[in-house]
Amino acid sequence: MRKRRSIFRNDPNADPVINTTPLIDVMLVMLVMFIITIPRPTHMVDITLPGDVEVPGPVRDKNRITIDTADTIRWNGDAVDLAQLGKLVKLASDRPDPATLLLEPDARARYLRVDEAIGAIRRNGGTAIGFPGIHQYGGLI
Repeated sequence: MRKRRSIFRNDPNADPVINTTPLIDVMLVMLVMFIITIPRPTHMVDITLPGDVEVPGPVRDKNRITIDTADTIRWNGDAVDLAQLGKLVKLASDRPDPATLLLEPDARARYLRVDEAIGAIRRNGGTAIGFPGIHQYGGLI
């Protein structure tokens, strides 16, 4: 009598040897079919975007950006938010001779706000950044 072939190895308590390649193939075929049969989005949402906002403050050859302990960003003394700061930096960097930006955060200003301001400056093309008030950090380190 012929011995029956088992799906188990020599040890009957071992894991069964199952070929998973066909299962993976079927899964990939089904995934491709689902991707092909998904309809394209045809709906639209109308959004009214705001127009150009007048940016406060002039753009000079040397522009002073300060951040105080109340997280207020000031451009040459005028309070601005991050979006306005980005527009002002873009105007300053698009000039034929890019304007110098002097970033002076207060020694006790939050690091997160200073980091956001530096990020807004870098994203909008500010490359000439100076840190003239660096001496005020000497006693804090």
